[in-house]
Amino acid sequence: MAIARFPVVVLDCPDPEALAVFYGALLDWRVEEHEDWWSIHAEYGDSLAFQKVDDFTPPQWPGQVVPQQLHLDVTVDDLDEAEAAVLGLGARKHEHQPGTTFRVFLDPAGHPFCLCSE
Repeated sequence: MAIARFPVVVLDCPDPEALAVFYGALLDWRVEEHEDWWSIHAEYGDSLAFQKVDDFTPPQWPGQVVPQQLHLDVTVDDLDEAEAAVLGLGARKHEHQPGTTFRVFLDPAGHPFCLCSE
């Protein structure tokens, strides 16, 4: 018997509202404001949350001086179409692109995430 239903990944960031809106648009999930943090929720139950951290330092990937600690992989049907969409939402394409079946981006707070083809 499981102790919990599902984990919620919480990302530290300087602006929880902005990051919730970014990922909410990327994943087409519902955005919710809470007392001191924001979250997004899928219709089927998964969620991500975003909490404000004063003096936030974004990861410096691929270096390890400030490690990424985690990253999100988002599966997409068309890499070119998805790239244009995330850039329009405020992501930045990382200059280091180590593969051909995925592309690395930085969200508005500087967290690395990948768009991956199936």
